[in-house]
Amino acid sequence: MYWRTEEHHGLRHSPFNALVAPRPVGWISTYGPDGQPNVAPYSFFNAVSYVPPQVMYSVGARPKDAPAPVKDSLANVEATGSFVHNLVTWDLREAMNKTSAECPPDVDEFALAGLTAVAAERVNAPRVAESPVNFECRLLEVIDTKSPDGYTPNRIVLGEVVGIHIDESVIVDGMIDYARTRPVARLGYLADYSDTTEIFRMRRPEWP
Repeated sequence: MYWRTEEHHGLRHSPFNALVAPRPVGWISTYGPDGQPNVAPYSFFNAVSYVPPQVMYSVGARPKDAPAPVKDSLANVEATGSFVHNLVTWDLREAMNKTSAECPPDVDEFALAGLTAVAAERVNAPRVAESPVNFECRLLEVIDTKSPDGYTPNRIVLGEVVGIHIDESVIVDGMIDYARTRPVARLGYLADYSDTTEIFRMRRPEWP
C-alpha cells in the first residue's frame, strides 16, 4: 500500500504510531500554580543531544473550544519553567497507566496512582520517588507545530537536563543494567507497550 497521509489510510487504525516504535515514555511531573504535584505520561518523548543533555516531549493538539484546551503538564511547565522526566520501569507500568487518565486539574495523580512526590534538587518540580531514574529539566523552549484547523498547535517542549537521580540498585559495574530497569516503551495502538528484555550488540564499523 501507499498512504497519502492527508487521506484516510483504509486500515483499522492509523499505522503512523505503530511504525514509529518503540518510543520511550516521557513520564512528566510538574507542580501546578497552587503547588499541587502533577504527573502524566507522553508517548512522544526522546533525547535530543548529549552536550548539553536535552530532552523533548510533545503535547498533542486539542480543539480550541475544549473545556481545557491546554494540558496541565504544559500549563505547569510554562508557569514554573521546570519539569522532571521519570523512567517508567516494568514494575511501574500500572502506576504509569493510572496517571494517563484525563483527570480534572484538582486531582493529584501521584495519590491516584499510589506514588510519592519528592521535591527535585535543582528545579521547581516533583519527581516520582519510586522511579529509579529522574531527569531534572529546565524549560528551554515551547515550539508550536502544525495542527488541523480549529485546534491548538501541537507543541514540542524542549528542556535541558540539569541533574539526574540514579538509584544505585540499577548500576552494575559502572553501567546502567537494563535487566534491572526493564524500561517500558510505547508501541503504536491503543494499549500496546513493550519492555526491554533482550539486548544485542553491534559495533559501529571503522572507515576505511
